[in-house]
Amino acid sequence: MKLDIKYIDGGICAAKGFKASGMYCGIKKPANDDPSIKHKNDICLYTSDVLCNAAAVYTQNKVKGAPILVTKANLEKSGNKAMAVIANSKNANTCNADGVEKADRMCELVANELNLPKEQVIVASTGVIGQILPIEPIEKAVPVLAKALDYGKNEEAATAIMTTDTVKKEYAVEFTLGGKTCHIGGMAKGSGMIHPNMATTLNFITSDCVISAELLQKALSDIVKITYNCLSIDGDTSTNDMVVLMSNGLAQNDEIKEHTEEFEIFKSALFEVMGELTKMLAKDGEGATKLLACCCYGATDVDKAITVAKSVICSNLFKCAMFGKDANWGRILCAIGYADAEFDINKVGVEIGSEFGIIKVCENGAGVDFSEDEAAEILKSDEITINVYLNEGDRCATAWGCDLTYDYVKINGDYRT
Repeated sequence: MKLDIKYIDGGICAAKGFKASGMYCGIKKPANDDPSIKHKNDICLYTSDVLCNAAAVYTQNKVKGAPILVTKANLEKSGNKAMAVIANSKNANTCNADGVEKADRMCELVANELNLPKEQVIVASTGVIGQILPIEPIEKAVPVLAKALDYGKNEEAATAIMTTDTVKKEYAVEFTLGGKTCHIGGMAKGSGMIHPNMATTLNFITSDCVISAELLQKALSDIVKITYNCLSIDGDTSTNDMVVLMSNGLAQNDEIKEHTEEFEIFKSALFEVMGELTKMLAKDGEGATKLLACCCYGATDVDKAITVAKSVICSNLFKCAMFGKDANWGRILCAIGYADAEFDINKVGVEIGSEFGIIKVCENGAGVDFSEDEAAEILKSDEITINVYLNEGDRCATAWGCDLTYDYVKINGDYRT
């Protein structure tokens, strides 16, 4: 639905009552450990002034990081309530015998500093899998993080969760519910090991709306399906991925506890934030030079549109062609054809577009004449859109990804070392 929303600064601190901090604590020692060098933040903390309703969605990988196991257990114990989130980069704390113990200890450290029940703390980690997480740097960092908490330190937190990301990823909006000004803001990390099987990265979202825990979870699950789950960088579903959404009610709108128009407005605002973060994640894929979007129109249902759009975005041959600025539409049609969905391929049309123009390359399942020079000009852009028309219904969906480049191999050839 259409919504009068306004982009604002502030990331996870844009919503009332949320404050954050971030710092470098030395979880992974850099090759050059010169104390005069300022290293990138590797741990962050953010909190709410009051208790929040919380919702989360987790990776479907059978191998799950210890922080996910601890966070799920904490939210079950607390009745989906939370007040603080601690997250680190450089080490995923996954596939370690002492992983749960370390993740639980991180929650305990925060709880002790902030005088909270341990089950009201959420923990997340990202980085190298299978390496023991050193807890000593974290034990020293938590008191510093707690003392440094501030309503304007969202950037410190956003940079602390970056791994191979080249830019921080934040987005926030302001909107109105029942005459009350409300906010939703978020931050995300992710460049590689990203594939749609939610969750797809670490994503943290805050809100000051008054909304029941049940509908908060419903909104998150619904929007995940058409945003993060429509994202693929390299076909690998990570072990540590999750999305956490916390809402503290400080906007003082009438509580959303039923499927009303206010609930739809909240979902639309949430879609705006999560959709923009999804595009940021796609554009910053490891080694990427182009943001790719595939929009599937004319499907009989949304699930079919999602399946077809994701099939194109996940095609390595298509991704390579986009890197090479090659309008090889046959690779697009091939990916459409092996999508796990039923439709008449003889009705399908395809267009390739960018800010430099749009060109039809396929109609009724067959190629049409087009100018290769015009297509090459369109593909010079760093943002490419593929429009697929199934011509069977009125449903649509979009999937996002990036091109596949030489640098992707370079980055992942020595990721651990």
